[in-house]
Amino acid sequence: MNQLFAERFKSARLMNGFSLQDLSDILNNKVTRQALHKYEKGEVLPDSEMMELLCEALNVRPDYFSRETIVELGEVRFRKLVKYSPKEQNSVIEHTREILSRYLELEEIIGIKKIFQHPLPDLKVNNLEEVEKFAIELRRKWELGSDPIFNVSELLEENNVKIIELDAGDAFDGLQTWVNNREIPVIVLNKSKLEYKKDRKRFTAFHELGHLLLPFEENIDERTEEQFCHRFASAMLLPKAAVIKELGEKRNKISIQEMGFLKEQYGISIQAIIYRLSDLEIISNSYKNYFYKYINQMGWKVDEPYEYQGKEESNRFEQLIFRALSEDIISMSKAAALNNMKLAEFRSKTLMVG
Repeated sequence: MNQLFAERFKSARLMNGFSLQDLSDILNNKVTRQALHKYEKGEVLPDSEMMELLCEALNVRPDYFSRETIVELGEVRFRKLVKYSPKEQNSVIEHTREILSRYLELEEIIGIKKIFQHPLPDLKVNNLEEVEKFAIELRRKWELGSDPIFNVSELLEENNVKIIELDAGDAFDGLQTWVNNREIPVIVLNKSKLEYKKDRKRFTAFHELGHLLLPFEENIDERTEEQFCHRFASAMLLPKAAVIKELGEKRNKISIQEMGFLKEQYGISIQAIIYRLSDLEIISNSYKNYFYKYINQMGWKVDEPYEYQGKEESNRFEQLIFRALSEDIISMSKAAALNNMKLAEFRSKTLMVG
């Protein structure tokens, strides 16, 4: 018990970005840094009064410290260009671990055990044309045709990719990793940055999926890997067949209205559409550059005209909570704990029939 508490305590501290001294200060020095260090080493367990204070300071519930669901994260790589301190990186990692531990515990309680199977294990990717083929084959495998994708997050969850959304400032859009010896692929999306940019959120989700699924060579450099993942995301959101159907095989000019209609229909930004048309040689590279200059002149680089209004989130975790609750597999208090909410708060948002 001491060691389990110690591990969970350290995780909660890192999740909040606190040093041991920070935590002691927040607790008004009711416990010293040295005593907290002993908690973290598993040498001492806090009493019930101190446990309550720790829960309040670390924003966790008491059951957090005794949760035994194992979450072993694989390598988490933050892009080199991302200005993210080790403290902030640790916070993201531990938040991801904590949310996943609740998610996996819920699946264990219900009896769901799905090991992710790579949909295209035999395809090779050595160039952008092969990336394009990979996206076409994945769409075929997932029976998507060349139609717009209604909800990317829901689609990935349905195919056993866990989607985690958390608030993490403005330093990154998303990341990905594997959990428990590559059993579960996980994509983390920065909710605070992407909540009102659904087209960017969709692109980021597929970009991170590219990092998970594309079979890169071991010596591939980061720039090429990013290039491949960008191409993959564009091809998943806006297939070549759809582009040709909507715009034709070759264009000398194209209107912002046409781009806007595509954005509204396929959920991909105008800037990404322009890049996609250049990749497919539907427009020339010089016309692409001209269009980007026009976008800059109009002040549309951050806030584009036309908005994608579709839904872009997964409710699978919440659905499983209410499934377990309605079938009396878990109690109301356990449901609240799994949802990381106080019982009264959870009960106020719950309407049960029968």
